Amino acid sequence: MSAARGPAPAPVLRPATRAELPAVLALLADEDTVVDPATVAVTEAYERAFAAIEADPRNEVLVLVEDADRGTGGTVVGCLQATYIPGLGKGGAERALIEAVRVRADRRGSGLGRTLMQAATARARARGCALVQLTSNKQREDAHRFYTRLGFTRSHDGFKLAL
Repeated sequence: MSAARGPAPAPVLRPATRAELPAVLALLADEDTVVDPATVAVTEAYERAFAAIEADPRNEVLVLVEDADRGTGGTVVGCLQATYIPGLGKGGAERALIEAVRVRADRRGSGLGRTLMQAATARARARGCALVQLTSNKQREDAHRFYTRLGFTRSHDGFKLAL
């Protein structure tokens, strides 16, 4: 008779390692399909970008990992990039800009997105940020409902200029 197992440990949010870069790129490659990280080409441009983010204390790529062994290893099931922006508004407090939010396609609807965003928000709060902001493509109506359920409000229209 086997010993009864308790519930699976909660997923962990932590900074991505270089070894996890293919898994992050796989999540960003196609939000509707599970992409095998082994098939993702990690170009020199991705290497440079990851190194720059890793070296900058105001930027981080965060991964949501299941089955991590004391904070290392495990399966990357979600990711986002957080940028901490100093500003004169809000009494000089930082704000967190969250971008590139993804949960693996076959794991959506399981609460991982909520876990990812709540942990990222808690991380920003602990850092002293007064505000968390994000943008979302206007066509992503499911994502908009998700962010609204988390307490985000539509407050501004965004504009972009491709260079």
